[in-house]
Amino acid sequence: MNVHTPPEAAPLIDIRDLSMSFAGRRGLLNHLTRSEPPKVIAVDAVSLQIQRGEIFSLVGESGSGKTTMGRALLRLVEPTGGEVYFRGENLLQFSRSRMMEARRDLQMIFQNPYSSLNPRMTVRQTLAEALSVHRVCPKSEIDARVMALLDLVGLGKTHADRYPRDFSGGQRQRIGIARALSVEPAFIVADEPVSAVDVSVQAQIMNLLLDLRERLDLTLFFIAHDLSVVQYLSTRVGVMYLGRLVEVAPRRELFMRPRHPYTQGLLRAAPRPDPRRRSAAVAILGEPPSPMAPPPGCHFHPRCPMATDVCRTTRPALTTIQTGHLVACHHHQAAADGWTGAGHQP
Repeated sequence: MNVHTPPEAAPLIDIRDLSMSFAGRRGLLNHLTRSEPPKVIAVDAVSLQIQRGEIFSLVGESGSGKTTMGRALLRLVEPTGGEVYFRGENLLQFSRSRMMEARRDLQMIFQNPYSSLNPRMTVRQTLAEALSVHRVCPKSEIDARVMALLDLVGLGKTHADRYPRDFSGGQRQRIGIARALSVEPAFIVADEPVSAVDVSVQAQIMNLLLDLRERLDLTLFFIAHDLSVVQYLSTRVGVMYLGRLVEVAPRRELFMRPRHPYTQGLLRAAPRPDPRRRSAAVAILGEPPSPMAPPPGCHFHPRCPMATDVCRTTRPALTTIQTGHLVACHHHQAAADGWTGAGHQP
């Protein structure tokens, strides 16, 4: 299955049928019967194109496969299938040394900045190490480059010789962003970078990312579960459920007229600033199925109020329904016609 955006410009990232599965835990029954444990399908043949300069956000419930997809497309975990093209070259065919060279262009901002920073290294040492390993600048210029990076993310010279334990969560995340930017990447995967900080710091980091995108011509793949963050930041949004993309659309279109019942449920479940506009409708029924035993057909059908027999047997293809808007639902037109909005205006 190939999903393509309009061909006016070649995509920076072209993901084709990317898959990632893991062996499940071996239980007592597997030992007794000498059988293999079931596989966990974290990413299920996902195809997607990301254009240079955009902020593409990926949303979904916990366990939907968002983080695994972000790590797989950077080969921080090795995909079990598919292709990932960066500037026309398939990353999954790169040798280890060639992939190390590509790391300069492909960086990640992790969800937990404290666990991703070496507690025994100062900020200066952390940033200098990245600059040195990737040979970004001559050794004589490293210290000046460190100071410039700190200034870029809103930190000062006084922070350079402190350790991660000396900083707040928001400051640590800024250090993580500075480290990712230190090698002058073209593409950054940001894995819920504001989920571990309070609301006021979230706004600062989001504004920083928007500013850096404009100044440095960055392309961001932003993983999140908070729809208010996604609404503020994104160019386009993808919705993931149990390893599959179920909807992709420009930000305004997705929030104004979602076509998939799961997307609509996520919007209904999102907190609203005006308590008088609360909906009595149930957001999403039940709990997500186990990724070791996903339902046949449409994975969402056991929780979907619109499910029919075709949903239980036939997997819906991710299909373009209008320019830039793709959905994987047999009843997307009825879902759109029945959508009354959830109080979220772009």
